Amino acid sequence: MSEKPAIVFRALQVANEHRNAYGLRYNDYQRYRKHCANRTHRLRSSLKITHGKGRNFQKLPTLTTENLKEGHLQLLLFETERAWAYAQELNTSSLQPANDEKAGTLRHSATGRFRRAVNWSTQLLSHCQALYAQGSLSAENLIQATIYTVIVNGRFLRYRDEFEDALVQLSVARSLLDELAGAATTSRDQALAVLFSDEIGPEIRHCAHELGHAKAYDIDGIVAQLGSNQKNAIVENYDTLVAQLKSQGEKAAHGESRKKLKELIWEGQPVPVRNPELVDVLLKVQDGEARLAEAQGQAAARSKKGIAAYDATLLALSDAEELARKLAEAHQLTSSSGTSASGGRDIHFVYAYIVYQLLRYRIQRDLLLISALLGSQPESSKSATKPVVGQSEAVDSRLYPAVVKLLDTILQSLNQMRTLSVVDDNPDLASAVDARVSFTKARRCVYLARCYVPVKKYAEALTLLQHANIHIRETASHLSLTNTDNITDAHPEFFPIEANDTKEVETTISTDGTRYKRDWFAYNGGSVTQDPKGYKKPLFFDIALNYVELDMDRLLERAGKAPEAPPPAAPVPVAAPKPRPAQPQAVKAEVATQEKKPAVQQKAKVEQAEARPETPQPPAPSKGGLSTLLGGWWGRS
Repeated sequence: MSEKPAIVFRALQVANEHRNAYGLRYNDYQRYRKHCANRTHRLRSSLKITHGKGRNFQKLPTLTTENLKEGHLQLLLFETERAWAYAQELNTSSLQPANDEKAGTLRHSATGRFRRAVNWSTQLLSHCQALYAQGSLSAENLIQATIYTVIVNGRFLRYRDEFEDALVQLSVARSLLDELAGAATTSRDQALAVLFSDEIGPEIRHCAHELGHAKAYDIDGIVAQLGSNQKNAIVENYDTLVAQLKSQGEKAAHGESRKKLKELIWEGQPVPVRNPELVDVLLKVQDGEARLAEAQGQAAARSKKGIAAYDATLLALSDAEELARKLAEAHQLTSSSGTSASGGRDIHFVYAYIVYQLLRYRIQRDLLLISALLGSQPESSKSATKPVVGQSEAVDSRLYPAVVKLLDTILQSLNQMRTLSVVDDNPDLASAVDARVSFTKARRCVYLARCYVPVKKYAEALTLLQHANIHIRETASHLSLTNTDNITDAHPEFFPIEANDTKEVETTISTDGTRYKRDWFAYNGGSVTQDPKGYKKPLFFDIALNYVELDMDRLLERAGKAPEAPPPAAPVPVAAPKPRPAQPQAVKAEVATQEKKPAVQQKAKVEQAEARPETPQPPAPSKGGLSTLLGGWWGRS
């Protein structure tokens, strides 16, 4: 047998790709049948095996092993797929209530199409065996064609209610698929074999149930029993083919360095990847994670190059999320058909796992962006938890709004992460995510408050700091409920929260609150209005001043507005009085008389005031109460 076969024909891979691409993912048999018809017409034209045009009929040339090409094998495959899809379409139509009258005719036509599919698949297998005998086809390709043919035969027997023969055929096909998955050199080939195994698993269980098996649910046990007994009767040279498959797989593994997908673990159990398309995108994710880990190990992890390292991983995860979502939607629509993944973790679980990884890396990238933004500012504004009290921060006015926007994105990702089934099913992980939600809300309130300070909205800033205090208490409560040993597979290191982090945020809230209160009082005396001159006295302010002595000098001194004391004045020298000249005696007597008159008048006024009767005081009320108390306030006696 030659080292490199001349023909490479992977029947299972070709059938799976075209089924998923042309409607069969959503059980649209009519669309897939039309695609197969168009495909066969194109293949006949390219291979020049048409019957001619017009009335001149041309007989097809006889196919021999020497002139067989891959196109001939694909033609037989698509003829089989076309007949099988038509049979499924007719069978589905016969089950509709509107076709009750012609249900028998439709089922009869479906049986004929099914029989035609078996005929085409048998021709395909005979050609593949001939090519394998002369060394033009590998053992793996022959096993795939054999599995395809045996599955078609088994489904036809099951359709005709021949459950015993159908169970044998399907069990042998399942055992071959297990051998194919075990000898696969790539994760894609392994996923392809597992995919077909999952498809025929429910059919094996149905046949065993119809035959009355006590353990019809034990598919592996049934396959192990029937497959070992009937494998040589169904498949020619079964053991030789399997041995050749393993030897070729070992040679391919040593000859080429093919990438295999690392095992994905969640809560100590592997995450099943049963779709070849999903394996391809997850391999890209694996490469992106490797490059990201290499970039994080370097010193420039926080530079633009370090942030750009996340792009490849996030792009690959976005593609994986989109594909997994489509597969989950298709599985939900076709779940009634009986095709489901074996085990408890189906495609919906895989979709939730991929979304979690996408959100995890997105949050990690946003946190790195915040660190880069804060690190590009002066030293006084780098730390979000250690501001200088009483000192205004000379930062760019666009810094804090940009940080708040990034924190909003992180909150959106965390809230979406909290709704995932893989998070909700783990109480410790749910508490850890809740703690990070509360912690991010607290940081967002701190930075949003700093956005209000430059525009002198101190009331809003202080209100936000009060909310931040509440969120910090929630964070401490959630962290006390979290057991980090149970969430190692969730990689909590993407958003680390330590006890010191919460204390630093509490210190930030306290120092920022003190600074904002001082700035607010210095701005307009603590008024809620924006205009400093628009300050109004509160109710009962004048009444309170009648009973409380308000030391305005002390208040101004505490507010930092105390007026500076004027410098002491220099003493002015006093000149000695000059002696007055002597006056005549008559002039002296007149001056003395004028000085006595004001004193006499002042004494008379005082005597009149003492003789005036006192103003009578109002009598004391006979009854007390609220009306009497409020009456004094509003001017009532």
